Amino acid sequence: MKNICDWNNCNKIGEYKAPVEKDNSKKYRLLCLEHVKEFNKNWNYFSGMNDNQVIDFLKSDMVWHKPTQSFSSSDNFFKVLWNNTLRDELDKEKLKSDFNHMGQFRYDHKDIKAFEILGISVGSRWEKIYDKFKILVKKFHPDMNSGNKKFEEKLKSITLAYTQLKKTYREKN
Repeated sequence: MKNICDWNNCNKIGEYKAPVEKDNSKKYRLLCLEHVKEFNKNWNYFSGMNDNQVIDFLKSDMVWHKPTQSFSSSDNFFKVLWNNTLRDELDKEKLKSDFNHMGQFRYDHKDIKAFEILGISVGSRWEKIYDKFKILVKKFHPDMNSGNKKFEEKLKSITLAYTQLKKTYREKN
């Protein structure tokens, strides 16, 4: 079904939408190409507005016609987020329990290298070192890798690293 142009006394097909109101509603008229060109030449969105209303509209357009708040506003999202971040306390007790054992150790370069070989962070708890060692032994054991010499050498370095850390942790306890 074809629509006829909404222009007075026009019988051409109306294929082009032209707004009825300037409030961005979904109300529109269908016009033919000739009349939509005429409509666009004469369309003035700001007709009926004084200078202050036009300026207010243009300022509002810069923020997509959404309400804004100054940074000093108490309910400003970024301000609330920033204040909550500053107030956010680390779980100091948990942090202390995870790392309070580190004060008793002094790691030398061999220990640091051993942590690196095992792929764990310096100062990890002994349980974590032991668990990681077990995983690596299973992964690089010659029986799991068809006797490949490359894996055998890797397993030797892992075992030496574990032995180094075991010695360090035993001396400190």
